[in-house]
Amino acid sequence: MSNNYDIKDINQAEGGRRRIDWAEREMPVLRQIRERFKKEKPFKGIRMSACLHVTTETANLARTLHDGGADLVLTASNPLSTQDDVAAALVNIYEIPTFAIKGEDNVTYYKHLGAALDHKPHVTMDDGADLVSTIHKDRRELLTDIIGGTEETTTGVIRLRAMAADKMLNFPVIAVNDAMTKHFFDNRYGTGQSTVDGIIRATNVLLAGKRFVVAGYGWCGRGLASRARGMGALVIVTEIDPMKALEAVMDGFEVMPMEQAARIGDIFCTVTGDINVIDEKHFKVMKDGAIVANSGHFNVEINIPSLAKMSKGEPKLVRPFVDQYETKDGRKINILGEGRLINLASAEGHPASVMDMSFANQALAAEYMVKNAANLEKRVYSVPAEIDNEIARLKLAAMGVQIDTLTDEQLKYLNSWEEGT
Repeated sequence: MSNNYDIKDINQAEGGRRRIDWAEREMPVLRQIRERFKKEKPFKGIRMSACLHVTTETANLARTLHDGGADLVLTASNPLSTQDDVAAALVNIYEIPTFAIKGEDNVTYYKHLGAALDHKPHVTMDDGADLVSTIHKDRRELLTDIIGGTEETTTGVIRLRAMAADKMLNFPVIAVNDAMTKHFFDNRYGTGQSTVDGIIRATNVLLAGKRFVVAGYGWCGRGLASRARGMGALVIVTEIDPMKALEAVMDGFEVMPMEQAARIGDIFCTVTGDINVIDEKHFKVMKDGAIVANSGHFNVEINIPSLAKMSKGEPKLVRPFVDQYETKDGRKINILGEGRLINLASAEGHPASVMDMSFANQALAAEYMVKNAANLEKRVYSVPAEIDNEIARLKLAAMGVQIDTLTDEQLKYLNSWEEGT
C-alpha cells in the first residue's frame, strides 16, 4: 500500500474493489489496451499526474496506466465527484497514490492538486485543465520536465485553446474530448443519461409533464434534451449559437431565450461551459419550487452568489444535494449539488460502457504523447484519426458487431475521377 495519499477511509477498499471490477465488465476496450500495456510497458520511467473524477471507471484507467509502467498519482477534478470507496481501493489494493475526498473544501482541493504536482510529472492528464493552469500560474519550475498532457473535457479544451492562442501554453496537449469516440458517445449518451439520473436521485421528481429547460445544445445538451424528452418532459432549449438553435428546432424542441424560459420552466440544467448562464435576472422570475442543476464542468454556470443575495438567510438542506433558497418575496428555489456536476454529485457519472471509449482515448493519447512529444509543438492537438478508428473497431468487436469492408472495385471507384453517372 502507498503511504502517500489523502482519502476518507482506507477501510472501504474492498467495497471499492468490487465496484471497480463490476465497471470493468463493461469496459472491454480498455481491458484489451491494459493487456497490451502490461506486456509493452509504454510508460516505463514516466511520472504521470492525473486530475480526474475518482470513480470506478477512472480506477480502471488508472490501473491501465499503472500496468503500463506509469508512476502515477491521482487527484480529484471535482470536490463532489469522488467515490470514497474507489479512492480507498486505489490506495490499498492497487497501490496508486490518490488524493481525493468526496465533499472536500476548496482549500483541500487545491492542496490535493499541489500533492499531485509535487510528483513532478512528465505527463499531465486533466479533466478541466486545473493541473495545466496551476502549473503555468504557480508551479512553472515543473515545466522543465513535462513533455505533454491530455485533456478530457470540453471546458478544459476551451481553456487550453485560449492559452495556446495567447502563446501561454508551454507544452503540447492532446484534446481527448475532440475524439469522435469520446464526445459523440460520452457527451451525448453518457451525459444525457447520467444527468437525468442525478437529477432524479437528488429530487425524486417525476419528469413527465414538467417543463425541462436545457441551456446549451452542444453534444451534452443534445443528449440531455433527448433523454429528458424520453422521460416525458416538455423540453425547452436555450442557445446563443444560431446553427445549434436551428438544429434544436429541427429536432423538435422549443427554443427561446433564457429570460423567457426562466418564467415557465420547472427544471433547469446548464451544459454550456460558460459563466452565469442562469443569473440574477433569471432567478427573479422563476416559479416557486424551481429546480436548478448544472452538468457543465465548473459550478460557475449558475450564479449562486446572486441567488444568495436575493434570499432570506442561509439555504436549507432539504434533501441530500438539494439546497433550498427562499427569496425575499417568498419563493423557494432549489439548487442541486451546490451547482456542481449533478451527474457525479448525486449519481455515479457516466455508465462504464461509455467511459470505456473515453478512457481508451486517454490511454492511447498518453501513449502517443510519450512516443511523439519531441516532434510536437506547444499547442492543442486533436486525437489522431487512427486512434479514434481503432477504438471504434475494438468497441464494435467487443459488442459482437461486424461491418462491411470495401471491395477492390469499390475502392478504385471511390478514388477515381474518370467514371461519372
